[in-house]
Amino acid sequence: MTPIFVLIIIALVVVVLALYKGPIKKADLPADYKKILSEHVAFYRTLDDKGKIRFEEKIKEFLGYIRITGVDTNVDDLDTLLVASSGVIPIFGFPEWRYYNLSEVLLYPNSFNEISFLSKGADRHVLGMVGDGAMQRTMILSKLALRNGFANVSGKENTGIHEFVHLLDKEDGAVDGIPEALLNRQFTIPWLQLIAKNIVAIKAGKSDINIYGSKNKAEFFAVASEYFFEDPERFKQKHPELYNLMTQMFQQSPAH
Repeated sequence: MTPIFVLIIIALVVVVLALYKGPIKKADLPADYKKILSEHVAFYRTLDDKGKIRFEEKIKEFLGYIRITGVDTNVDDLDTLLVASSGVIPIFGFPEWRYYNLSEVLLYPNSFNEISFLSKGADRHVLGMVGDGAMQRTMILSKLALRNGFANVSGKENTGIHEFVHLLDKEDGAVDGIPEALLNRQFTIPWLQLIAKNIVAIKAGKSDINIYGSKNKAEFFAVASEYFFEDPERFKQKHPELYNLMTQMFQQSPAH
């Protein structure tokens, strides 16, 4: 065996070891987790028995590699399951998906300061964000907004889902509203055209999509995704083109 061949073998071994993530440890769930999910997560309630079991297993996986830490607040079983549900819902159509770009979710009691997460100042208005720079691999959520998003069964906003969609968007390196990890190349131009068309409608007051979605393409993607998962029947009825394309992106059709 030549020295060069040996070096090639060693290099391949190093690459394989670097890429190998190992088995995902599954967390234990509270004894009443089925009751909590049934009472608080509408997406879970719509699943058949087989789907519920798969959802529960993905919750266990999620909590096996993501820490949830309270900042000036306690994290109880409900909070834990709602954070996990927020993460599982957008990836439910992808059995092997893992959030390798996330290691911890920080829960604040209310809104927080976007510039300084630990600030006690008056400018505490942010409900959720995906960390960057020193906060890379961290998500920050308002506990109050998280709970309200799942409690409002007739609404179309959900802060937890919103932030996890941003995280999916970030998989390709940029939070730009074009989730290359989800969007097949042939759908990119139609998606951009739909974004532009709907942002114009929002700004003109001719759309029921949250006005925050008109800020930019990334926020439109996150806001439309909240609506897609929270009120899929109405979303499908009012925005059929968006709904059909997003079923391709998320590999699931939540409307029944």
